[in-house]
Amino acid sequence: MTWIDWIVLVGTLSFIIIYGVWKGRKNTDIKDYLLANRSMPWYAVGLSIMATQASAITFLSAPGQAYSDGMRFVQFYFGLPVAMVVLCVTLVPIYHRLKVFTAYEYLESRFDLKTRSLAAFLFLIQRGISTGISIYAPAIILSTILGWNTSLTSILIGVLVLVYTVTGGTRAVSHTQMGQMTVILTGMALAGILTVKFLPDEVSFMDAMQVAGKAGKLNVVDFKFDPNNQFNVWSGLIGGFFLALSYFGTDQSQVGRYLSGSSVGQSRLGLLFNGLIKVPMQFAILFIGTMVFVFYQFTQPPIFFNNVEVQKVKDSYYGAQYEALEAQQKEVFQVRQQAVQSLLGALKTDNEVQIAAAQAQLNNAADLSGAIREQALEVIKENNPAADVNDTNYVFLTFVTNYLPAGLVGLLIAVVFSASMGSIAGAFNSLTSTTIVDVYKRNIRPDASEAHYLTMSKWITLGWGLFSIGVALFSGKVGNLLVAVNQLGSLFYGVILGIFVCAFFVKKAGGSAVFYAALITQMVIFCLFYFTDIAFLWYNPIGCGLVPALALLLDLFRQKQRVPSE
Repeated sequence: MTWIDWIVLVGTLSFIIIYGVWKGRKNTDIKDYLLANRSMPWYAVGLSIMATQASAITFLSAPGQAYSDGMRFVQFYFGLPVAMVVLCVTLVPIYHRLKVFTAYEYLESRFDLKTRSLAAFLFLIQRGISTGISIYAPAIILSTILGWNTSLTSILIGVLVLVYTVTGGTRAVSHTQMGQMTVILTGMALAGILTVKFLPDEVSFMDAMQVAGKAGKLNVVDFKFDPNNQFNVWSGLIGGFFLALSYFGTDQSQVGRYLSGSSVGQSRLGLLFNGLIKVPMQFAILFIGTMVFVFYQFTQPPIFFNNVEVQKVKDSYYGAQYEALEAQQKEVFQVRQQAVQSLLGALKTDNEVQIAAAQAQLNNAADLSGAIREQALEVIKENNPAADVNDTNYVFLTFVTNYLPAGLVGLLIAVVFSASMGSIAGAFNSLTSTTIVDVYKRNIRPDASEAHYLTMSKWITLGWGLFSIGVALFSGKVGNLLVAVNQLGSLFYGVILGIFVCAFFVKKAGGSAVFYAALITQMVIFCLFYFTDIAFLWYNPIGCGLVPALALLLDLFRQKQRVPSE
């Protein structure tokens, strides 16, 4: 990075932190601290929801996901707009009418304390761990650019976010997220434009689209039903719908965002805004990854995109072996480049025979390149058995740092930092809300003063920050971060949603039946994860359906037990 990039990066982050501290300086009680006194307009609610959801993982891992696997991941979001409409009609007015601080307060009045506590506990576990993964994502950046240890960078990121989250609460989080989303959308738009501009002059945008299509990277829609396939239309519409319904309807990191809306209408508009924008935004981010793939058909890519691990190998006993593989890869790349040029020529003349021959040559070169890469990964693992050999999180980062002009590199790094800070701050705030309201105020100190709760909220935020930083220190082994964080959420979201379905729609279900049904279902989901190959999105409808079904069966069993025998 040049000095211009550092000025852009440090200036952007400093402004966000200072602005957040300044905006949150007037908190007087926990209603102010946790809900911004329910005063936020719809656009602030909508941008805050998007910023909380769109973490650094989105902007680091999604392009890498598209680079390696194509655009089929976008199907993951197909159920989200429908879920937004359902939530606007059902939960939003109920939450506003009850004037709750968290989504879980309602469960005690509907069921009992243990059911409320279980739902809150499941949320705290999954959100605390996933926040740690979100902290690790931007830590990759500094470790790659500066050669710093990821442990040190994880601590640095966590502390930066804690500065304004602890002091300013929800008001600081929401206002900074508006600025963060502005930086994010601007930076990603510029990155997409420049990715296409960097293609050779003779390669048009339509040429790039054709190359991506022939390489199988434009696989946006897959109608084939397969429960073991993680990304198809059916898993996206059904599994993605239930995941979004649970995430936005029962996860305090999102519920807290629209509970801060000044009215039911403002909260609804914020959710609908997110539903309309999220799918196109995710499509655009994945498409950037596809264009990066096309770019690397004309510019030689590294065998492995994690520069830190590559440098370790080159400085070791295995350095000569790795460099020999790089030389082989260079020869294969030249063949692949010729195949791409032949494919483009054949496409322009619409010669089916030549198209098939060029594509066969391209596929053969891709197979050879893949085989060389596998050998390189073995060398990396021999040199460092603890090395993470999944480099999808580094693909876009490598492209940005190597090819984007001075100033824009700093802006794109600021994009990832801003996304990370927005989602982490929202998560810290939601963890604090749930802990102070559903645990501390309800079970430990129910009669303390507002000043005491405000002080404890700040200490609890700090505690969750330290916990999440600790998780981040061990997040290097989870593979693609985007998939990992959604997989983690799917382990819990279906069960939590099932509890809320019972609360709102299954009037015959009692508290004890729902409590034990949720525990059994959670064990079933864990078993599916460990012992089957069912795609993780299906955990959400399974969990959501199993909780009310088991609750009704348990209630029926208990009623029969109460009937005296004749």
